[in-house]
Amino acid sequence: TFTVEEAVETIGFGRFHIMLFLIMGSTGVAEAMEIMLITVVSPLIRCEWQLQDWQVALVTTMVFFGYMVFSIVLGLLADRYGRWKILLLSFLWAAYFSLLTSFAPSYTWFVFLRAMVGGGVSGHAQGREENKRVVAMCSCSNPLLSLGKVFWLAGSLLIIGLASVVNPTIGWRWLIRIASIPGILLILVFKFIPESARYNVSTGNTGAALATLQRIARINRAAVPEGHLREPAQERRGRFKDLIHPKYLRTTLQIWIIW
Repeated sequence: TFTVEEAVETIGFGRFHIMLFLIMGSTGVAEAMEIMLITVVSPLIRCEWQLQDWQVALVTTMVFFGYMVFSIVLGLLADRYGRWKILLLSFLWAAYFSLLTSFAPSYTWFVFLRAMVGGGVSGHAQGREENKRVVAMCSCSNPLLSLGKVFWLAGSLLIIGLASVVNPTIGWRWLIRIASIPGILLILVFKFIPESARYNVSTGNTGAALATLQRIARINRAAVPEGHLREPAQERRGRFKDLIHPKYLRTTLQIWIIW
């Protein structure tokens, strides 16, 4: 028998992991553009709707409020229904509400719609972090994980560059529409991303997990180990109270403070 981790190590690092890294890294570009968009749009909506300082600040606050609330909800849903489905849903959601924002008739609608965009963007991490683990299982790929931070930087630079051209010419509404394009394009390549084999095994769907591993091996021109995929002991998933269990409490608090 063999486990998912043993299979990934046997298959080794290859073309599949590079493809996965590029696709999931690109989600960081789309996420950074949607988050940083408020920075380059705020001065314009302040003038258009005659906003006070606290009203401009509230836009950013509500984006991250939506991010905070829905990251919990989508995290629980991802544990129940799978990473791939939630990742696809989050991109559809973020793209839809981002486009709606460009038609916002008033400040109130703008704040509400950007909060919904923040909620959608929060789901990107559900798939991205899971696939980071797949890449991280191959010891030779540590430099790739470090390079992954470049995608967020690229998205931030891209939205600032676009704003310098689009805002003075065709306006902030068109900037929002253009900024939603990367997220829409990524939806089209999601068919190349398989559901997490670790997730499938944890839910008892070893057949789907084995199919994913065989697909990875085929792309990498390798082979899965001989034998049967062993299903590990079922573990409880998605329980908030596990975070404050005495065994994990110190780590939880440290991570919260860092973030």
